[in-house]
Amino acid sequence: MNYADVIEFVKTQTAENGRPPNYEFRSRFEHTMRVYRWAIKLQSKLGGDLDIIVLAALLHDIGWDENRPHGEVGAEIAVEYLDSIGVDPEKIAKIGEIIMIHEEKDTDADLSLECRIVMDADLLDEVGAVSVLWDSMATALEDDASYKRAYYRIKNFYRINKPKIRRCKTDAGRVEYNKRMQLLEEFIFQLEKELF
Repeated sequence: MNYADVIEFVKTQTAENGRPPNYEFRSRFEHTMRVYRWAIKLQSKLGGDLDIIVLAALLHDIGWDENRPHGEVGAEIAVEYLDSIGVDPEKIAKIGEIIMIHEEKDTDADLSLECRIVMDADLLDEVGAVSVLWDSMATALEDDASYKRAYYRIKNFYRINKPKIRRCKTDAGRVEYNKRMQLLEEFIFQLEKELF
């Protein structure tokens, strides 16, 4: 399968779907590409059908509607697109299901390996070094921006997100999530020494 064509479709779809960004610097397409790369890394450790994992990761955020869950809208768009390019109907059904439920990170349902990998890849993005960038850039856009305000925002992110390791669906995802939390903990410790 030519993933380059799918990537171009995703780039167009995320640019045109009307989903408002949290911040101007946050690109839904760049998020998708990081999730795609994480999904491939996890698949190399855990196995699973690479095409299903890659296509679900690439297409997971293409949908948007203010009145419906974006997973539901995205699944509909993905199913139609994948059918139009001749993907096997059985794979299309699995990909559509993953996209439909990828936001349900707290579910205890018995999920396919491919679904668990895509959910973990999505969860891993924007946790760790990227979250420090996000919080620093977001703070810089606020009134009275300062290093201390960025520090408090980063520390709050860490406090809120550390327990979310429970959402990881694979051992490999938990290992990576834990590494990222450790990086944040060490960064916060060093920043406290330098700021206070």
